[in-house]
Amino acid sequence: MAKKTTSRKKPQDLPGHIMARALELAALQGWRHTTLGDIAAAADLTLGEVLAIYRSKASIVSAFARATDAEVLAGGDADLAEQPPRDRLFDVMMRRFDALGPHKDAVRSMIGAALGDPVSALCGAILLRRSMALMLEAAQIGASGMAGIVRIKGLAAIYLAVMRVWLNDDSEDMAATMAALDKRLGQAESLLALCRLPGRRNAETDAAGEAA
Repeated sequence: MAKKTTSRKKPQDLPGHIMARALELAALQGWRHTTLGDIAAAADLTLGEVLAIYRSKASIVSAFARATDAEVLAGGDADLAEQPPRDRLFDVMMRRFDALGPHKDAVRSMIGAALGDPVSALCGAILLRRSMALMLEAAQIGASGMAGIVRIKGLAAIYLAVMRVWLNDDSEDMAATMAALDKRLGQAESLLALCRLPGRRNAETDAAGEAA
């Protein structure tokens, strides 16, 4: 007698399904102690099915960072362009913390795991640089050239400092997080020139200087 087989119905968004289960496990049992096998079991998939999409836990972290970037970039406000650069950057960074909010415990666990693993820390630094460049661009602040490098490094330092506050901020309005971000941006405005955008007037001035 032939053995009866049943086929599992897979979610349409398989990468998103796997990532969601991975984040849940990171929050529940810690990212350091979560294996790809654990993630596969939680997602009701075989390990091979998970590996076909994510080759490692690091690739899941990378995909999570890209998904967060995409969510922030998709949430732009048309009226934001009329605001001063510092206000635009404040809005963009708060949108990022809002996007991370539902996964705060998982983020805390992932950060803790990276601190004890030099390779993960290096990968995290690369992801952070990319994300901060995108956040600057979303705020219509240049992230290219030498000035862009300074801005990216400055914003990364601000982000990490404010994240420590955010991780312990359990209020609904995130007042402590907003206050910390506003303070750090105020300090960086003069020290790192985060909010100075080169415009046509500056370009014309430079050209005139070269001609002279």
